[in-house]
Amino acid sequence: MNDQHNVSVINRPTMGRPLLGLTVLVVEDSRFACEALRLLCIRSGARIRRADSLKSAHRHLQVYRPSVVIVDQGLPDGSGASLIADLSQASPRVPVIIGTSGDDFAEGVAIAAGADGFLMKPVQSVAAFQRVILNHLPDAMRPSGLRAVSGDTVHPDQTAYFDDMAHAAELIAPNSGGDTQDYLAQFLSSVAHSAGDAALALAADALADARQSGASVNSAMTRLSALVQARLSQRVAI
Repeated sequence: MNDQHNVSVINRPTMGRPLLGLTVLVVEDSRFACEALRLLCIRSGARIRRADSLKSAHRHLQVYRPSVVIVDQGLPDGSGASLIADLSQASPRVPVIIGTSGDDFAEGVAIAAGADGFLMKPVQSVAAFQRVILNHLPDAMRPSGLRAVSGDTVHPDQTAYFDDMAHAAELIAPNSGGDTQDYLAQFLSSVAHSAGDAALALAADALADARQSGASVNSAMTRLSALVQARLSQRVAI
C-alpha cells in the first residue's frame, strides 16, 4: 500500500515538470526534429515514444495508448493528416492530438483533420511546448495550481542532423522517381526549418516547385545533392 502511494506521488505533475505521468507518441521521420521533442518531453516530465512512419505509428497504437500524439504532416508513407483523422475519430480517443510542420499551410490542414493544436517548427521553447499540450488536456488530466513558466529552449545534438543528411543522401539518385523526389523535398524542407538551415530550405522548396510545375528537376536535385554532401563533409571535419 505504501508502494502504491509512493508511485502516485512520483507520477504527480510538479510546477517545473507539468507533464509528469504523460506518455507522448511522436510520429516524426526527422531524427533532428524528434530529438528536439525528446528534450522538450524530458524537460517537462513526459515519457516519449517515437514512430517514423504511419505504419510504425499504427503498430505503436495497437499496443500502447499514449496521452498525447504529435504528428508530423509529411511522412514517408503518407500524410500525417490521415493519421490525425483516424485518431480524432477513434473511440476511445487519444486525449490530445497535436500536428507539427514547418509549412505555414499545414496548421489549417492539421486542425481540419481533427488535431487539437499545432506546433510550428522549429519547436524549441519549453514554455510553448508545454502550453500547447496543457491547453488541450481534459480537465481531469490537467495539473491544478500555478506552474513555473520556463524561458528555456532546447538545442538538439547536431549528430541527429547529420543522421538526417545521411538519410537524404540515400534518397538522392539521378534516376529517382517522382514520389521519391516529392518526399525528399518535403523531408529536407522540414529538417531545414527545424535546424534553421535557410540555404537547404530554399533548395528543397525549389525542388518542390519544379515538381509542382512539371519543370526539369535536374538543377534542383544537383543543388540539393551538393548541399547535403557539404553538410556530411562537415561531420567528418568535426
